[in-house]
Amino acid sequence: MSNNLIVPENITILPLPPKSPELNPVENIWLFMRDNWLSNRVFKSYEEIVDPCGYAWRKLQQRPWNIMSIGRRQWTHGF
Repeated sequence: MSNNLIVPENITILPLPPKSPELNPVENIWLFMRDNWLSNRVFKSYEEIVDPCGYAWRKLQQRPWNIMSIGRRQWTHGF
């Protein structure tokens, strides 16, 4: 956290605990992509990963409702 950050009085900063990827929405996006388009594969090199990841990312971009639902996990609304 920066000492130069000016936080308005109506905002409370809650630092995320270390090693808790379930609190990071990006981790949920990767999990969704792995479950739907990248599972059950073995990649032997970086070059073999690039095209399937690009394909999965483009498929996800075509489904904005999936992105919105991933970011709206029910348990996150209790805070």
